[in-house]
Amino acid sequence: MSVEHFERLFNPKGVVVVGASTHPGKFGFVALHNILANGYKGRVFATNRDGAEVLGVQTLTSLDDLPAGEVDLAFVCTPAATNLEVLSQLADRGVATAFIASAGYGEAGEEGRAAQAALVAAANELGIMVVGPNGQGLVSTPANLCAQIVAPYPPAGRIGIVSQSGNLVSSFMNYAVASGVGVSRAISVGNAAAVGVSDVLEYLATDPHTSVGLVYVEGIEDGRRFFTALRAACERMPVVLVKGGATDSGSRAAASHTGSLATDDRVFDGMCRQAGAVRAATIEEAFDTAACFATQPLPAGPKVAVMTTVGGWGVMTADALSATQLELVSLPGDLREGLDELLPPRWSRNNPIDLAGGETKDTIPEVLDMLARHPAIDGVIVLGVGIQANQGRMERQGPFYPEWGLERIVAFHDRQDRRYAESAARCSSETAKPFLVATELAVADPDNAAVAGVREFGQYCFASSQRAVRSLAHLWAYARWRQRRM
Repeated sequence: MSVEHFERLFNPKGVVVVGASTHPGKFGFVALHNILANGYKGRVFATNRDGAEVLGVQTLTSLDDLPAGEVDLAFVCTPAATNLEVLSQLADRGVATAFIASAGYGEAGEEGRAAQAALVAAANELGIMVVGPNGQGLVSTPANLCAQIVAPYPPAGRIGIVSQSGNLVSSFMNYAVASGVGVSRAISVGNAAAVGVSDVLEYLATDPHTSVGLVYVEGIEDGRRFFTALRAACERMPVVLVKGGATDSGSRAAASHTGSLATDDRVFDGMCRQAGAVRAATIEEAFDTAACFATQPLPAGPKVAVMTTVGGWGVMTADALSATQLELVSLPGDLREGLDELLPPRWSRNNPIDLAGGETKDTIPEVLDMLARHPAIDGVIVLGVGIQANQGRMERQGPFYPEWGLERIVAFHDRQDRRYAESAARCSSETAKPFLVATELAVADPDNAAVAGVREFGQYCFASSQRAVRSLAHLWAYARWRQRRM
């Protein structure tokens, strides 16, 4: 394996689907469909033993008919029993990489393990890099490539995903679609017979399109190799990792899933800390944190200000911060005096900064600017945006719209909430401080003007302040790890 192999895997000049099917429920149909439907610009070939036309592609009855040197990647959907011959034919046509979607290998008992060993031996002899088997596929947005047997195809972005579970790749990409925080590369290594998580991490750490690694593992066979690859990747970019098989029950499930043997969880946890990786407890936390890394600067310190339009959200956020290494900073006198000039007398006069519903149309942007430029503040959590647009939605959907001035006020509400999202993004960009926006409307109403504005301005909208706090704490932990190593 080499960087060139990975380049040909993720940026192929041509792709062949081996075992394309006319049946829309078969993997060979779905894989070809997804490649064709998502804008891939390279040449696309397919094989089918009957030579049928599939999705406008005239298939080849044999790989011997594939033009030599025109294809870098084969997506293989044929039965395991035929795949040794398939590899030999691919090598003859100059194909350098093969993704094996076929099952029936290491996850299928002793006979399957023997077939998997033979597959790897043949690939090594032929000089083909094999990914899988028993894998779901790969995505490469710089190449507009969706070579996988499931949806979705995510927006382009900076998160590189590698997983021992194909379905969890889909989960991460579904979050990318919903949030607008995109993906560079994504791949499921399946049984990882020849190419494992460590190998892909090494490539992602060199990939100019990737700035954050997002990893799911169930078990690691070569712990030292994994640690070395993980630490090297973390020295270049943040890596967020979530592990299945952390309990006895999960470990047994992992063994039946991909044949992985789970490692001791306490040892694994210590290894992650030493390597500099962020370990997340859940898939949601993992994507939250990867998206935060992809869209926010690292904090220079732990001092956090919380701005909220109403008090309860601020109280809950203060509780969440107390369980982390972040600090709910006491407001310096000059900052408090400046806020006194902007806010009504009933404001909280402390942190969290509760505006107490007294803001005018310019208050929130002005407060955010003040917080951004104060040296005592390292990061800001913004709560309560979207309330105006949420009321506007009810008025727009009600029986009185657009009369009674409702059309005008609804448009104003939407403009204001979009403006608040723009202000948070601008403050972060201008001062290199993280500004995290959180509202349950990210889930309850993704089209809310504030939530849509956060997406529009390239940020990630957290579904709760607790999730925002957790991600910011991970950013600070990684920032401290980097500071200690520099």
